[in-house]
Amino acid sequence: MSTHPPTSVDTLLERARAQLHRLSPHEAAAAARDGALLIDTRYAALRDRDGLVPGALIVERNELEWRHDPHGDHRLPGVTGHGVRAVVFCNEGYASSLAAVSLHQLGLARATDIVGGFQAWRAAGLPVRHSEQPSVPARTIAG
Repeated sequence: MSTHPPTSVDTLLERARAQLHRLSPHEAAAAARDGALLIDTRYAALRDRDGLVPGALIVERNELEWRHDPHGDHRLPGVTGHGVRAVVFCNEGYASSLAAVSLHQLGLARATDIVGGFQAWRAAGLPVRHSEQPSVPARTIAG
């Protein structure tokens, strides 16, 4: 039983974001060019509807911690080191802030997210591909 008073999701979000140096879509694109790992946590229906960020690793939100735990049995090789710069994005930049803080708690201190999420990325005119377009594929991780 928790001894802490209840809080709202807005308060959780505010606390999470206070721990992050969040990136604009253009800053995230530059970070990816410099070796940061873009991680798309959106669910399949949103990816199918809106498209993919070329080269982003797809790890749906419900699997994120298991795939990035440096000590976990289900971790992804090469994406769990403490020096990894992970830039998480969701659809609009809310759940990704909470996800990035969760990665911090696993020791990925350089994790952050994209302000405005995928929608802001697309609105900024950054690359998006749809499944019918041949291009650099997104990397999908199945559970």
